[in-house]
Amino acid sequence: MKCRICTNSIEPFIFFGKMPIANGFLIENDFQNEFYFDMNTAFCEKCFTVQLEHQPNPDMMFHENYAFFSRQSKKMKDHFKEYADWVFKNYLIGKNDPFVIEIGSNDGILLENFSKKNIRHLGIEPSANVGNEARKHGVNTETRFFNTDTAKHILNKYGSADVILAANVMCHIPDLKNIAEAASNVLNKNGLLIFEDPYLGDMIEKTSYDQIYDEHVYIFSAMSIKNIFGKYGFELINLLPQSTHGGSMRYILSKKGSYKAEKIVGEFLLKEKKMGLDSPKTYEKFRKNCEKSRNDLIKILEEEKKNNNRVVAYGATSKSTTILNYCKIGADLIEYISDTTPIKQNKFSPGMHIPVKNYSNFIEAPPDTTILFAWNHAEEIMEKENKYTKNGGKWIVHVPNVKKF
Repeated sequence: MKCRICTNSIEPFIFFGKMPIANGFLIENDFQNEFYFDMNTAFCEKCFTVQLEHQPNPDMMFHENYAFFSRQSKKMKDHFKEYADWVFKNYLIGKNDPFVIEIGSNDGILLENFSKKNIRHLGIEPSANVGNEARKHGVNTETRFFNTDTAKHILNKYGSADVILAANVMCHIPDLKNIAEAASNVLNKNGLLIFEDPYLGDMIEKTSYDQIYDEHVYIFSAMSIKNIFGKYGFELINLLPQSTHGGSMRYILSKKGSYKAEKIVGEFLLKEKKMGLDSPKTYEKFRKNCEKSRNDLIKILEEEKKNNNRVVAYGATSKSTTILNYCKIGADLIEYISDTTPIKQNKFSPGMHIPVKNYSNFIEAPPDTTILFAWNHAEEIMEKENKYTKNGGKWIVHVPNVKKF
């Protein structure tokens, strides 16, 4: 296998087995035709990039029935407002007619904040259904992938951009060379590329292996971002740790020589070296931690079954697809998955085919125990489900350690 970034020879450090499309919730008639791929994950010792060996075709993951809408979480609404306000305060105040682009703008939850300030903006979103939702909220959106052809289209129609944003998107894109070239072409001389994605350091520390699934072809560190985008004329000038998605990092990049890098960049690069994010030994240890987490989770669910406790799952997340298929957990251990997303309800989970039911089922007949797949929204969910917990309902979490409480 060759590294996607630097073509160095690399070998997988963990084999998750056959995986379906993470957001590919399906009806029973489609079980026989379900797509699977080998989800092997590797580390490059040259550019320090963690990556999938294989990734399904983007059209299989991002389409007119894409089953993820960002604005369903109040916490995420608040986060993206903070993100937009931070960009405006630090990089747009005082600019004459600024123009902001977002790559993978989903349902417009981030760009809506710029729209309300009457700032020129454009969302580039390949999934038609969520793009249509963005337009309902006043967000200028085009249904296409961001690449060098799209960059030419943007320049001809809108002109150059001051800022290109992304959130939980850059890690989805295998051809970062094309993205970097497109961003460089469309940004003005002092333009900035700003994006945030799940952070490798948090994933290693928490053994949150469910951050790895088909859409996440990369899990980034500051070291890998510096090396990846440095190849294409960008410089990492700042970064900000984020609590979202179980631990993320916001990266701020400029064209080389445009800005002076903040002190925190060097500090974080040193910190990552001390963490061993540049060492194969770290990933071997991570693999063993994943195996222990899997075994502990299966054990606790089997104990629940032995004690005749009803177990359901909370949140039909993309992350849950990795957990269920890696651990081989099916409907014999989990009765159903509760979810508030209409497009997922009355379908089955990818691969293990656990029924996904309306959240009303959870309220009307509370289970004995609930496994929290949406663990990155734990604070928000625990507040919402305070009554369930007070009435004796138990929870199972698997991050950072498997436990029942």
